[in-house]
Amino acid sequence: MNQDQLKKAQSGAGFIAALDQSGGSTPKALKLYGVSEDAYSGDEQMFDLVHEMRTRIITSPAFNGDRIMGAILFEMTMDRQVEGRPTADYLWNVKNIVPFLKIDKGLNDEQDGAQTMKPMPGLDELLDRAVANGVFGTKERSVIKLPGAGLDAVVAQQFEVGQQVLAKGLVPIIEPEVDIKSPKKAEAEDQLNAALLAGVNALGDDQKVMLKLTLPDTDNLYSELVDHPKVLRVVALSGGYNRDEACEKLARNNGVIASFSRALTEGLTAQQSDEEFNSTLDAAIGSIAKASAT
Repeated sequence: MNQDQLKKAQSGAGFIAALDQSGGSTPKALKLYGVSEDAYSGDEQMFDLVHEMRTRIITSPAFNGDRIMGAILFEMTMDRQVEGRPTADYLWNVKNIVPFLKIDKGLNDEQDGAQTMKPMPGLDELLDRAVANGVFGTKERSVIKLPGAGLDAVVAQQFEVGQQVLAKGLVPIIEPEVDIKSPKKAEAEDQLNAALLAGVNALGDDQKVMLKLTLPDTDNLYSELVDHPKVLRVVALSGGYNRDEACEKLARNNGVIASFSRALTEGLTAQQSDEEFNSTLDAAIGSIAKASAT
């Protein structure tokens, strides 16, 4: 493990930029960026366009390690280059931003009020490629809609996959997202907090994970996890809240930093001049970094 990356991940200023939209969410991300579905045909052109969008963000002077601690990449982004360098190498050695990789393959159908992750065949090989690319950690997402048995199944699977990641010398970002539209959101979050505490308590003495969580209804609900010696960092997803709402909620949760996707790229379009694009991105990064500094 890269000790400089570890130090930055544990205590570096700023937040994690989530640039990991995958197959299912890519058309929506491009549409928000001002690229309609009739602008491309087939997956190859679509992924070329989304890589152009990500490259524009990553190479922007506003996007740097002073305010951005890490960035989460989609597998295809890790396999591509930015300005002639592998993306993870560019992030770390040019921008001083810690690279992470999204490893999940999407969600199973809802069962018992939750969606576990689909099987991940070839995960060991993907993790080996991540290590070879200089990636520091991974991210794997599940979704919780209600409290109950489904929530426990999500947490159990997350820690099981986390162990596979840890075995490769990588740090997993465990992401059991609670749906912000859940009619029992607060109740689910209370159950999740207890389940996550049990999960991190069961880790080996030399093991550390990160947690990516929905901004809770109860401020500082996850404070015990924030302070836990086996939790490297607690980060928050925007989860459908707009940027102002997400930043306001984030600022009320001490020690939690952002890991925003849609809230980061809000307002960016392909049609903007570089000056407009960089100015819009700079304002977004500034507001998110400020909310992460509490």
